[in-house]
Amino acid sequence: MSLVLLSLAALCRIILMQEPTIQCGSENGPSPEWTVRHPLTPGDLRHLRVELAETNATRVDHLVLMNISWELRADASILSLKATKICVTGKSSFQSYSCVRCNYTEAFQRQTSPSGGKWTFSYVGFPVAPSTLYFIGAHNIPNANMNEDTPSLSVNLTSPGCQDPIMKHKKKCIEEGSLWDPHITACKKDEETVEVNFTTSPLGNRYLVVIQYGVVLGFSNVQENRPTRTSVVVQVKGQTEGATVQLIPYFQSCGNDCIRRRGTVELCLQTDSLNTGMVAAWLGLMFVMVLVWVLIGWLCGTWRCDRGQKAFPPATTLPPLIKVLVVSSPEVCFYHTVCYFIEFLQKHCRSEVILAQWQKKKIAEMGPVQWLTAQKKAADKVIFLLSNVGSAACDESCGQGKGSPRESSQDLFPLAFNLFCSDLSSQTHLHKYIVVYFRGVDPKDDYSALHICPKYHLMREATALCTALLCVTPRTSVEKQS
Repeated sequence: MSLVLLSLAALCRIILMQEPTIQCGSENGPSPEWTVRHPLTPGDLRHLRVELAETNATRVDHLVLMNISWELRADASILSLKATKICVTGKSSFQSYSCVRCNYTEAFQRQTSPSGGKWTFSYVGFPVAPSTLYFIGAHNIPNANMNEDTPSLSVNLTSPGCQDPIMKHKKKCIEEGSLWDPHITACKKDEETVEVNFTTSPLGNRYLVVIQYGVVLGFSNVQENRPTRTSVVVQVKGQTEGATVQLIPYFQSCGNDCIRRRGTVELCLQTDSLNTGMVAAWLGLMFVMVLVWVLIGWLCGTWRCDRGQKAFPPATTLPPLIKVLVVSSPEVCFYHTVCYFIEFLQKHCRSEVILAQWQKKKIAEMGPVQWLTAQKKAADKVIFLLSNVGSAACDESCGQGKGSPRESSQDLFPLAFNLFCSDLSSQTHLHKYIVVYFRGVDPKDDYSALHICPKYHLMREATALCTALLCVTPRTSVEKQS
């Protein structure tokens, strides 16, 4: 009976025994234990590791701290361990130094934790600045006595710069332009000039544009006091296609040492001059399309357009208009691209175009999902209009003001894609969808299902697109959409 009672008492003592935890506070000076001689002192740490920890700080200054973890040695000296002291020295443009002391709330009664593993603790603190070298040292308390070796452990940590995904949100980095996206585009106009376009920042008003290909080929200074899309022509000497464009900003917080941005010089393509010099080319192309449409109309009225389709009625009776639903991605400029494209469909491909920008009131009344479903049912063809030109490439003449058609309808493209996606896997419905793009690119990964659709490059393949539309048999039984 007494043996059972003793066993129960020992078990209760183990259950009631609290595990040691830590309580940490600042201690930059020497520890009081230095002045006292101790018969026994703990050994050094077994392991020390440091990682970056992101906190839920306010957006005023994104706070990044050190997550310092350490592991104790499983030997008899742990019984005399009272605390662990951690000191951090930072070296960048100026030097910093601070220490914390983490006291153990309970005396260690055993060399390992109740789970059987090593005792492990962690502390989150010490703010981290960008691009700084830190020396982190830790030792156990009581310290070694005078004239004895002091066991300690140390590690180094170099914090990332302002372009790091975590660090770029810090206030210091934001003031140096970490969140500024100039969206640099550059193209070779001729052998001696390169046109560079970029968006300026409210952080400064002076920029240096440098063209280099191993050596500097040319440079130009830009002065701009407000955030806007800026264009500069740089005089160059030498081969510039494929050269690097380096944009050097001068902001108040960083002076000559701000974050630099880079781009690549390409050939000036047809779509790059839509804003200025392509009006004449469009008119000439429209004239060619008229001739092509007349020829195709005559051919389709004489022969069958496709094996399983009926020929068009005689020339004296024009077939019904083809209903085409056009869904444009938000990267496509509305006034510069969508309007020209719709005008081409209406004038030269006998198409009645359905466009979200023209039916805002109807969309508001029905809701976007119901409206898209109804237009898909009414349309003979659905065209996904794509472009790899970023939205920042559209200058203010593209109608980017508040309430513009482009702003108010830019979310319908992913909605339409997800709504019609099931049709893309069905051969029965696949013929209804067409992809039209303005540069030599394929649909983005998010819309990779569009790879299976017929694709046309405008205006290079405008004739083929018009032919495909004119050979469609319109569905006259569907009511005309308002």
